[in-house]
Amino acid sequence: MAQDIPGAVLFACSYNAVRSIMAATLMRHFHGNRVYVECCGLRAGDLDGFAVAVMDEIGLDISGYKPKTFDELEDGFFDLIVTLSPEAQHRAVEMTRTMACDVEFWNTFDATLIEGTRETRLEAYRQVRDQLKKRILERFPLAPAPTF
Repeated sequence: MAQDIPGAVLFACSYNAVRSIMAATLMRHFHGNRVYVECCGLRAGDLDGFAVAVMDEIGLDISGYKPKTFDELEDGFFDLIVTLSPEAQHRAVEMTRTMACDVEFWNTFDATLIEGTRETRLEAYRQVRDQLKKRILERFPLAPAPTF
């Protein structure tokens, strides 16, 4: 059974270049302004071109996103922090010392570790994207359409 949808969600990972930006973009796509969504990483990496490509395949443009760190977040209060890497999990747990929020760890594969052809690498990124999409829709289900 899915839990209530929180008002503010932070997706966090190691570099804020692939997993967390994919998750935040998917969450915004499915829930619009019903939920305040932000993402960050322990370090600000460079936005990953493969992540841009696989999100573009489903009609979501992340090409203008600028990765940021926890310290660069404009809002520091969230109802839920979803961490996508063990490193980010440790940082999020530290944040709960000064902020009343829940933390969930979604162990998510790091597609940047895959080597090989362009298509092999894209397929790894697609799997991450699709896993995140499935998990988001399970954890934060869409509201039923109103009936008249």
